[in-house]
Amino acid sequence: MAVTIRCMDTRKILAELRAERNRIEQAISAIEGLRKVNSARRSSATSSGKPRRRRRLSAAARKRISEMMKQRWAERRKKSKAA
Repeated sequence: MAVTIRCMDTRKILAELRAERNRIEQAISAIEGLRKVNSARRSSATSSGKPRRRRRLSAAARKRISEMMKQRWAERRKKSKAA
């Protein structure tokens, strides 16, 4: 009887270890996948070798956008008052 219990315990332990190994392998694969995605992003962002520069709007462009937004907000206020 003791031999049977020992075999069952060993089998159970092996099954648990295999399940844990599978979980660890999945976690490793997921992390490796993230590393590949991040490295691809970095390489595409700096493919020319130069750091990316932030684009800036000219004063005229900012003013034009500001006027357009004010007009849009005024139209929304009119619609909300009419409703």
